[in-house]
Amino acid sequence: MSSSVLGIADDRALGGSLRVIVTRPGSLRAAKAAVDEVVAAMDSAASRFRDDSELTHLNASPERDVTVSPLLAQAIAAALRGAELSGGAVDPTVGSAVRLAGYDTDFAQVPVDGDRIRLYAERVPGWRAVHLDRHSRTVRLPRGVEIDLGATAKALTSDLAAAAASKAIAGAGVLVSLGGDIAVAGEAPAGGWSIQASEDSAAAIDDAEEAISIRSGGIATSSTTVRRWTRGGVVLHHIIDPATGLPADTCWRTASVVAATCVDANIASTAAIVMSRGAITWLEAGRLPARLVDLSGRIRRVAGWPEPTANFGPVPQ
Repeated sequence: MSSSVLGIADDRALGGSLRVIVTRPGSLRAAKAAVDEVVAAMDSAASRFRDDSELTHLNASPERDVTVSPLLAQAIAAALRGAELSGGAVDPTVGSAVRLAGYDTDFAQVPVDGDRIRLYAERVPGWRAVHLDRHSRTVRLPRGVEIDLGATAKALTSDLAAAAASKAIAGAGVLVSLGGDIAVAGEAPAGGWSIQASEDSAAAIDDAEEAISIRSGGIATSSTTVRRWTRGGVVLHHIIDPATGLPADTCWRTASVVAATCVDANIASTAAIVMSRGAITWLEAGRLPARLVDLSGRIRRVAGWPEPTANFGPVPQ
């Protein structure tokens, strides 16, 4: 796809890269403004790195009903749904486990190396410990439960931002990428949205790299090679296995998944890392096209992920 017929804006948001692409270059400013509004709202609602966020307040208020905004309620509901769909492989109650592993601030401020830390294998509290009443928008957390929405909130932001931006520019095509969580909305360009399959969302576009094309839905990539750090010579990463409370011991270094929404793609890509070899059967059963890269760099395409240069039509709902 020629970038000369597209409008592109690059920025930083939610601790990572942000890219907005529109099919009508003259509408880029309006689309970007709509995206920024959604991103700012989610940051205020669901960031665990802001002292003034709703999520920080919720985590600091155990054993009481806390009324939350519609957006945070939506984000928590998405996380709980992800936990249910993945059989607990993706679980929002990993908050304290992520923090104890060293990811206790915005990733840009996490030291690359540091002294040894003592980690203990212990199952996280589990998503069923979170009580959400969607009607009253109240949430109750038991003492000791700390929610982290990193596995789903960013993907939800991409979905909501793409929809808001397309609406703001009268249904024109929009692609929103937040750190590799990609959602598209509106009328796709001729040939669809061409998306490079990369471990690092910040990687430069390279025509020699594998790419796929989609017209709707979303793509998410989860990787143990990007958000990682070392403590006492031990390499750690941000994807926690809820069964142990430790960074997942997995055979995959990267999992990319296409789904009807970016949230569903993110749930599946994160679950694939945690499930390790078991991910193949689970992805195929869910008809979730995925590209898995193992620790040696070998690629496994499952559930219909196309060979290079192939094209997806509309993703089934």
